[in-house]
Amino acid sequence: MSGSIICRMRWRALDREGQDTCTLTRLDGGWMLVGHARFHDPAGWATLDYVIRCGQDWTTRSADITGSVGEARVALRVVRTGAAWQVNDVLQPQVAGATDIDLGFTPATNLMPLRRLPQIGRLPCRAAWLRQPTGTVEPLDQVYTRQRGQVVQYQAEQIAFQTQLRVNEHGFVSLYPGLWESQRAP
Repeated sequence: MSGSIICRMRWRALDREGQDTCTLTRLDGGWMLVGHARFHDPAGWATLDYVIRCGQDWTTRSADITGSVGEARVALRVVRTGAAWQVNDVLQPQVAGATDIDLGFTPATNLMPLRRLPQIGRLPCRAAWLRQPTGTVEPLDQVYTRQRGQVVQYQAEQIAFQTQLRVNEHGFVSLYPGLWESQRAP
């Protein structure tokens, strides 16, 4: 699989020890994110690799998450076909209709809705949220609102969370207050 690298990102965790690196590649039929997250979790150190494939419209097609969290091994294959989602070939009806995967351990997955967000405007969307890398996907209703430039208001309904994200010219989060901040990419 060949493509053109668009951007490389590196983030430092602000709420724990950890970092994440990610590469965005443009493919013939869409986009691919390849990332490596390393962080300290209550269960111990987590080393997680992820590959996310998106269509040309920036909606998630599939995601692979592998690695470990403490002593637990992680090997997840998430696939969206139309409105249906499967994790390791098991249907996930609770997230039917979601357009994105949201990996709770990385800011990389905010990219997809941010790329669909107009220059000024609002984008409500539902994500298949992997809150914990060893857990199950849950629905997460999100709203992204851009009123000016590189600052986006973000809301997540199910957890009554809101913040202002700072984004870069590629659409990646550069500051997620209290959680992540970007550093010079490798």
